[in-house]
Amino acid sequence: MSDVEGIAADRLRSFIERIERLEEEKAALAADIKEVYGEAKGVGFDTKVMRQVIRLRKMEQADRREQEELLDLYKRAIGMAE
Repeated sequence: MSDVEGIAADRLRSFIERIERLEEEKAALAADIKEVYGEAKGVGFDTKVMRQVIRLRKMEQADRREQEELLDLYKRAIGMAE
């Protein structure tokens, strides 16, 4: 391993190359996800709502419940309650 002013150059290069490969994979995955949203939109699904559902599904149930309760409270506070 060659050192340049105390930096392990080979190790640094290895990290950078790994990150670059992962960034390429991430871009490819993002394109795939965009395509799936396009397909869903093409058959009539609302992709904004789908994104919200996906975001909610990632949350812990307690956090989701707390957020929904807070949203309901805010809506009631400004007269939007049903």
